[in-house]
Amino acid sequence: MVTHYLTVARNGAAEIEVSRSRFRCTVARVEDEVGARAVVEGCRKDFWDARHHCSAFLIGPERRIERSSDDGEPPGAAGAPMLDVLRGQGLSDVVAVVTRWFGGVLLGTGGLTRAYGDAVRAALDEVGQRERVLQAIGEVAADHARVGRLEHALRSRGATVLGVEYADQAVLRMALAPLAFAGAEEIVAELTEGESVLKRVGEQWVDR
Repeated sequence: MVTHYLTVARNGAAEIEVSRSRFRCTVARVEDEVGARAVVEGCRKDFWDARHHCSAFLIGPERRIERSSDDGEPPGAAGAPMLDVLRGQGLSDVVAVVTRWFGGVLLGTGGLTRAYGDAVRAALDEVGQRERVLQAIGEVAADHARVGRLEHALRSRGATVLGVEYADQAVLRMALAPLAFAGAEEIVAELTEGESVLKRVGEQWVDR
């Protein structure tokens, strides 16, 4: 079971020039195939004067969805090398679109393959990477007077506090590594003198 993977840290773009042809790579973080295709169509609309909008994307922690398109370039000269770069960096939940303005010089299949791959690499260097980890989600209800100390103690043990809701009691919601859950339960029991219990309410992918 996959418990962590890499994605891009932010959306962004970079441009390179090869023999007077311009290659602009747009990369974006996406959650599904619909979102990825929307980014491709957005590039078509924004850069309507370009000849090609080649694309590649991977979706899901296990990268079960992989797609690429040469968009009129010679088969295998654009989408496949773009996808190879994304795979090679271990990324998922990401789409790359390389928009090409033809400069009048034929590059050949080898030249195109290098140019499309280099454009994606340039954009990935620009945006950086971020790790996503599968975390257990826990909730604990405690007296208002105790919640600050609880929050501090759980953060010090690696928990990510997702929020606090205040009513008759404060409900603290957190994400933490599944293997750390038992230790967090002990902290809650100790700091509340057994009055509060940490409940596991699900799992969630969290940026780290």
